[in-house]
Amino acid sequence: MSSGVPHAADFGAGALSRAAALIHTLVTVEALLLLAAAPGLAGLLLVGPDPANLPLAAVCLLPLGPALSAALYALHHRGRDLTELHPARTYARGWRLNALPALKLWTPLLAWLTVIAFTLTHFSATGLPGWWAVLLGVIGAGSLLWGAHALVLTSLFTFRARDTARLAAYFLVRHARATLGAASLLLLTAASTALLTEALPALLAAPLLLSLLHSSRPVIAETQEDFTA
Repeated sequence: MSSGVPHAADFGAGALSRAAALIHTLVTVEALLLLAAAPGLAGLLLVGPDPANLPLAAVCLLPLGPALSAALYALHHRGRDLTELHPARTYARGWRLNALPALKLWTPLLAWLTVIAFTLTHFSATGLPGWWAVLLGVIGAGSLLWGAHALVLTSLFTFRARDTARLAAYFLVRHARATLGAASLLLLTAASTALLTEALPALLAAPLLLSLLHSSRPVIAETQEDFTA
């Protein structure tokens, strides 16, 4: 006969508790992401908007790669109820596991994007025809989308850097819907930066990364099924 008293095992399993757990995880991961990227973000405040400072800005963004990777790891492995919440511990583990692998992909991506941005900001001095600027913009956008796939893969799986790079390129076309999802998030980030403030994407990084994980579910599922033992 039921006494009507909830069991201890039921605590934290309801919809409200799951929502509270998600909010707690997002806030914690956001705070840790900003803390991990703080040295570079502080440096960006000191770097002027002059295009000549683009290489310095790229150096300042280096800590952001491992910080984003650890955040994706923590969000993917998050607890679903209030009794199983360890977001700080999971974030630290993700950073420890993924910092070096993330840097191996993040550093060349930043260097490549810096070359493209520097060329576009000094395009009049290159003497190239105007369609080259459009081509460089398309290449830069494609590189960012590749980087989104590569970041998810290197955060959740253990592959060699070159294998992760190949898989990210493969999934650009293989899962067009996931690529479009990443593109929409990049457009949202760019629009909020241009129209509101540069700080907004940083303050909303955790929800944006959770959305990236959601749109990348086909990529994650196929990787688990076909490319892992």
